[in-house]
Amino acid sequence: MSDTPDLDGLKERLTALQYHVTQEAGTERAFSGEYWDHHEDGTYRCIVCGAELFGSGTKFDSGTGWPSFYEALDPARVTLKEDRSHGMVRTEVECAGCGAHLGHLFPDGPRPTGMRYCMNSASLDFVGATDEQD
Repeated sequence: MSDTPDLDGLKERLTALQYHVTQEAGTERAFSGEYWDHHEDGTYRCIVCGAELFGSGTKFDSGTGWPSFYEALDPARVTLKEDRSHGMVRTEVECAGCGAHLGHLFPDGPRPTGMRYCMNSASLDFVGATDEQD
């Protein structure tokens, strides 16, 4: 974790759900987030630090109710950690820039990687392709 966020500042800037997900490793309810059924072209960024994490070209409908991607823009932009909470062994995905909890990684995604980055909408911000050109 390179930049430790100011937690008090984050509580003021983020919604309660965004804070819970990113700072307390929470999870939003399935089919409730802003981006689970989002199909616009652009880039998904960390809601905490703004790091570009996922491109819309790797987003797919996993049927889970969370935004899912088969790869990160750059593997160095995410950190993978073993998560043994809730009686399961999973791979937690964090933003490499600020340590924000993003979601989990599962080995049941589509080709070409076979991976599913199952992210929380509350951990992401979206910048449309037309906005990126401005």
